[in-house]
Amino acid sequence: MNFEGLDPGLAEYAPAMHSALDPVLDAHLNPSLLQNVELDPEGVALEALPVQESVHIMEGVYSELHSVVAEVGVPVSVSHFDLHEEMLWVGSHGGHATSFFGPTLERYSSFQVNGSDDIRQIQSLENGILFLTKNNLKYMARGGLIIFDYLLDESEDMHSLLLTDSSTLLIGGLQNHILEIDLNTVQETQKYTVETPGVTIMRQTNRFFFCGHTSGKVSLRDLRTFKVEHEFDAFSGSLSDFDVHGNLLATCGFSSRLTGLACDRFLKVYDLRMMRAITPLQVHVDPAFLRFIPTYTSRLAIISQSGQCQFCEPTGLANPADIFHVNPVGPLLMTFDVSASKQALAFGDSEGCVHLWTDSPEPSFNPYSRETEFALPCLVDSLPPLDWSQDLLPLSLIPVPLTTDTLLSDWPAANSAPAPRRAPPVDAEILRTMKKVGFIGYAPNPRTRLRNQIPYRLKESDSEFDSFSQVTESPIGREEEPHLHMVSKKYRKVTIKYSKLGLEDFDFKHYNKTLFAGLEPHIPNAYCNCMIQVLYFLEPVRCLIQNHLCQKEFCLACELGFLFHMLDLSRGDPCQGSNFLRAFRTIPEASALGLILADSDEASGKGNLARLIQRWNRFILTQLHQDLQELEVPQAYRGAGGSSFCSSGDSVIGQLFSCEMENCSLCRCGSETVRASSTLLFTLSYPEDKTGKNCDFAQVLKRSICLEQNTQAWCDNCEKYQPTIQTRNIRHLPDILVINCEVNSLKEADFWRMQAEVAFKMAIKKHSGEISKNKEFALADWKELGSPEGMLMCPSIEELKNVWLPFSIQMKMTKNKGLDVCNWTDGDEMQWGPARAEEEHGVYVYDLMATVVHILDSRTGGSLVAHIKVGETYHQRKEVSEGVTHQQWYLFNDFLIEPIDKHEAVQFDMNWKVPAILYYIKRNLNSKYNLNIKNPIEASVLLAEASLARKQRKTHTTFIPLMLNEMPQVGDLVGLDAEFVTLNEEEAELRSDGTKSTIKPSQMSVARITCVRGQGPNEGIPFIDDYISTQEQVVDYLTQYSGIKPGDLDAKISSKHLTTLKSTYLKLRFLIDIGVKFVGHGLQKDFRVINLMVPKDQVLDTVYLFHMPRKRMISLRFLAWYFLGPKLFHLCFP
Repeated sequence: MNFEGLDPGLAEYAPAMHSALDPVLDAHLNPSLLQNVELDPEGVALEALPVQESVHIMEGVYSELHSVVAEVGVPVSVSHFDLHEEMLWVGSHGGHATSFFGPTLERYSSFQVNGSDDIRQIQSLENGILFLTKNNLKYMARGGLIIFDYLLDESEDMHSLLLTDSSTLLIGGLQNHILEIDLNTVQETQKYTVETPGVTIMRQTNRFFFCGHTSGKVSLRDLRTFKVEHEFDAFSGSLSDFDVHGNLLATCGFSSRLTGLACDRFLKVYDLRMMRAITPLQVHVDPAFLRFIPTYTSRLAIISQSGQCQFCEPTGLANPADIFHVNPVGPLLMTFDVSASKQALAFGDSEGCVHLWTDSPEPSFNPYSRETEFALPCLVDSLPPLDWSQDLLPLSLIPVPLTTDTLLSDWPAANSAPAPRRAPPVDAEILRTMKKVGFIGYAPNPRTRLRNQIPYRLKESDSEFDSFSQVTESPIGREEEPHLHMVSKKYRKVTIKYSKLGLEDFDFKHYNKTLFAGLEPHIPNAYCNCMIQVLYFLEPVRCLIQNHLCQKEFCLACELGFLFHMLDLSRGDPCQGSNFLRAFRTIPEASALGLILADSDEASGKGNLARLIQRWNRFILTQLHQDLQELEVPQAYRGAGGSSFCSSGDSVIGQLFSCEMENCSLCRCGSETVRASSTLLFTLSYPEDKTGKNCDFAQVLKRSICLEQNTQAWCDNCEKYQPTIQTRNIRHLPDILVINCEVNSLKEADFWRMQAEVAFKMAIKKHSGEISKNKEFALADWKELGSPEGMLMCPSIEELKNVWLPFSIQMKMTKNKGLDVCNWTDGDEMQWGPARAEEEHGVYVYDLMATVVHILDSRTGGSLVAHIKVGETYHQRKEVSEGVTHQQWYLFNDFLIEPIDKHEAVQFDMNWKVPAILYYIKRNLNSKYNLNIKNPIEASVLLAEASLARKQRKTHTTFIPLMLNEMPQVGDLVGLDAEFVTLNEEEAELRSDGTKSTIKPSQMSVARITCVRGQGPNEGIPFIDDYISTQEQVVDYLTQYSGIKPGDLDAKISSKHLTTLKSTYLKLRFLIDIGVKFVGHGLQKDFRVINLMVPKDQVLDTVYLFHMPRKRMISLRFLAWYFLGPKLFHLCFP
């Protein structure tokens, strides 16, 4: 409100308006009575001045209910009803804030906001209160604690604020700009310039921002750009107040007279539909404040500074009978506010008193207020006495002071063992008879156990391996997730938090700050994500797979190539392998090997993930080897056959991974049988020696490759089964050495742990010189070894712990078909020099490229992660300008990707981090292979093709295929729409507060894809309208949205143009690669379900094209009605 230039004769207001001056009290108040208790002359405390008992409050008629003193003698500058709790906030000219609870106005809190300036506006939020002073914005809790204090420029003179949404605030004042503040970051995000300075009042509707200026104007501004849309010149002097309701804008203010400014008794009212003034409203009081109070009608409350209040309709005549008088203690009313429920009015006067007027005896300030938190009284002195002589007295009744020291009951981890009380499994009879309604299941009680009684077993018959998979738990440090205190945060199982918008507001960048793409884990059987990443970062494998294309519908090599292409295109956004895993589930061998996990087993972690991923590793290499051996390629896909990778007789997978061997069986009769074979990977075989002596990894690897064992076998010479000695000799070493660690029991885990301890002690001795064998070191002594005082440069102690695996190994074929294996270090390379090459000496050096580890966590069921050394070519393709351009180790934990130190890749704490798979590659491997990629998808995929449906006829064709002269070019427009069916229902839980939390989203499958020409003579005619055949069980066809009916996707009975997903996928991939631009509504979800990665510059999505910031997304139905008109709209949406 602007009081500048007011006629001094309007009211005799003392200089107590300014906090710098002494407060002026009424002459009839006795100052001696106000020393300890605030009293009036009659002896009644000013803390609460109740209305006389004879006053009766009538329903619907406003009457005074209570009056209180906020601060004696200091004028009230602003009042505000809390929008969340039953509270009234009052600010004074001395910068003091006071809150009162409920209609009885009990004092709740009181604190100083600013020491020198008055409080000019108050705004309540969910977690606190905003206070605006001259050049300061302060956010404080309702109890008085400061949440943030935002200082503005000293030249600012702020008067008004407006909360546009829950996190954005506008602040205006006497300067020529308005500031936009982000409450989450507490930073200025925008500065809007205003043509007319002096914005003292701001309001908002769903159409405009309204700004009231000191010059008497009211400007209407656009919600998005803040530009002036219209302006009303209301008063010639100054603006006092205005309010907006519906289509009406009412203003009051001052007009210029010869003697100065005079209060204008005409309210200027404007119709916002026609943007013009209507008949002014003459009132019988001098209006200083006005508010709409829309209860039964849109009536106006007009208040003068002398205390007169009049109600009238904005389009009618003012009646003098509707005037009532507020009895202020001081000469002037300074502030006025209306509660959100319209049941209460608050007035503040110049002597610090607040008057509450209500229209009911028990009013509420808000329609739905939450409970107010009060300070609890101290109960320490009121505790009952305890009789110490009683033997049965529970010691838990004795109050214990809070302490941060270790309690006596906190046993060390070495002397305690976890004994978790696990919930029993659900009875099989309940699961069999359960019926689901939505996501809630109902089943009759089988009466197999007593109510609320569950047998508790201290020991469960778990496997031997579970004994070291448990995470020890101690009461020490129970602040947050004590069961994960051993597992590093980045290694924990990551989950996606779903909201109402699905994945759109989930921040994947928080987990992945690199430009490499992660993989989403919510798809069934996504435990293999880490192995997919390992295969992708093998350069020859990636190029080979992306050059492959065949006619087979469910080809894992093709689907893996499509997935690798998406990983190439992604710039840090996660991808999902839904199509690859869909083809994986259709392979009979995968099901026979137990690689297909049920959803319940995957969620509960019942499957042994370490064994599972090792079987999957063997399966995928074998499957890729078989897929790439098929050289018969159809005419449409002949681009793949011309790749330099293809060779006759064997696949490139065999050249990369296969190891040729001779298996010799020697019977005790002397008969020897030799047969040749090959393997794609090796499994570690551990020695039986338990003495704890040092055993290099190279020795164990040699023992596993050149395996020798005694077994019963058939002897042709003896013609019966005889004990034989079977040995394995190597004829040719692979380029990529794949090793399954087979750490599946406690014995293998102890072997790794013991060898890591021995290697740790040897490393310490190596870097510390000659040390006696019986001497033990303290950790402080070990740390000094790498310090400048120790005069030795060595790795830190943390880098040497739990390390047994070498980064490089050397393998050499001997003349007598033997194999020499030893650990290889950088010092060996400096000693022998680069001349010791494999071409001259037959020596091969293998470098560690990836390790796949099993993370043990009993609460989440565990997970699988990978450490991968990413080569220089991958960094160059991602165009990392400021990052690394050399080889770098990364941790891949589904969609969490983080650079790590190379020592972390070989450190295995067997309590929670168990190795599963190792990948070693020959040095300079990439130079042996042609790494060029030729896109195998040709334009012939867009030509006409036969339908899979037996009943499909030409009369049912809904599209015209592209001709050769219609092939799309770069930048051509293509309209796209896709329809889906549901394979698995959404899994969600209902919280106690009634909100719904999505645990697992519904699994969708594409059922129909339509593409429409965007130019040419056949513009608007579809050239693709494919129904996708599916072999998986459909839970919901979503017919009301998709139009898909049962039978449309069945090749036996469908009358639609039915194709395979791979066939239609190739068409869309060709359109993306050629550079067309897709036009549609909600294409992000369509491409996600189809499992396509499309560059953003090739997508024109109407969801985002017509989206306004901080507003909801507009539906296609509304856009069609708006742009096509009602007639065409009803044709499209009958």
